[in-house]
Amino acid sequence: MAQFMDVHHNMKGITADKLREAHNADLAIEQDERVHFERAWADPESGVVYCLSEAPSAEAVQRIHERAGHKADEIHPVPLSV
Repeated sequence: MAQFMDVHHNMKGITADKLREAHNADLAIEQDERVHFERAWADPESGVVYCLSEAPSAEAVQRIHERAGHKADEIHPVPLSV
């Protein structure tokens, strides 16, 4: 499966609890699209949140995020990593 990094904007002031809540909402339904959300990072000051996942497609990632209530603003494939 491919890896994807998605970006959410406009989440200024997000707390650790809210980030965990959003991540857990994704985890609760990720199997429906054969997605696995590996990790999430946030910058409360800028309001930017990043999520790393493995999925069959960017569209599958977006469908899970939409259903969980936080549509991604950008989704980027990650074809290489070290």
